[in-house]
Amino acid sequence: MKPNIAFVTGGYSGESVISYKSAITIQNNLDYDRYTVYRIDITPDGWFHPTSDGKKMDVDRNDFSLTIAGKKIRFDAVLIGIHGTPGEDGKLQGYFDLLGLPYTSCDAAVSALTFNKRFTVAVAAFSGINVARSVLLIKGRMESPEEAARHLQFPVFVKPNNGGSSIGMSKVNNASEELGPAIEKAFKEDDQVLIEEFIPGREFTIGVFRSKGEIITLPFTEVKSKKEFFDYEAKYTAGLNEETTPAVVDESIAVKVRAAAKKIYQVFNCSGIIRIDFIYNEAKGEPYMLEINTVPGQSEASIVPQQLRVFGWTLMDFYSALVEEALARK
Repeated sequence: MKPNIAFVTGGYSGESVISYKSAITIQNNLDYDRYTVYRIDITPDGWFHPTSDGKKMDVDRNDFSLTIAGKKIRFDAVLIGIHGTPGEDGKLQGYFDLLGLPYTSCDAAVSALTFNKRFTVAVAAFSGINVARSVLLIKGRMESPEEAARHLQFPVFVKPNNGGSSIGMSKVNNASEELGPAIEKAFKEDDQVLIEEFIPGREFTIGVFRSKGEIITLPFTEVKSKKEFFDYEAKYTAGLNEETTPAVVDESIAVKVRAAAKKIYQVFNCSGIIRIDFIYNEAKGEPYMLEINTVPGQSEASIVPQQLRVFGWTLMDFYSALVEEALARK
């Protein structure tokens, strides 16, 4: 009998649009001969399975099951495709852990940790991974912006501490004129704001996953934004960035990036596919970790699918590998 797989998409945040774009790619590349797949949409309006005739069948949240034609459908594993909350921040993973249901992403603790940028860089720095210096501001508990950032060298990036996709992010060159408005912008997205030193260099991003016990690094991508930095608009608007996969670099640089990516995957005890963003500081000859994305985009134009094509894997092979890793943990 084929395993029953729940493919969850949707979400509660502004990133749900990205989730649905990824969902199209994932659905088109699942192995339906190998698995019986049920799409589950998790939204503020409900948890449901959309049927081919346009109906919405409610999910029983007591055990994450469906009842179809009087028959109860239980799942063997979950393929998580939700960006932002609750699929990337550990909330959904904690729920599945309580049910004893394996899933394809990092576990609840790792997802929650990496969703918090400040905690992520703190753990990384403690483990000897290069990161930018930063300070954290908490709404209602902060001193003046200039005082908070007095130990940092400008320019800096100001961004919401939780979340992804560079929503609410700004680059600040002048503290007296630009810092306050940038912090205000970031606080509209989150109650915590990170101010982080700018690191000059080339921007690389790399997909990493585990298959059959082996940590695999994909051919990494160099990103060049036509804007001042790689913000939300540059990420998701055609023509505003240039992505080169594989990045054209000396092998000495590639070795360092791949080694740093593997170390990060191990240090954070990651599972499934993650994408790690780096700045390679050419003056120091070292990669600096920017952030970890535990549910990276999966649209046809997204970076991980680009890297998989260069790697020589089909998306069907890749999603099957993720599902098999999850089933092995059952």
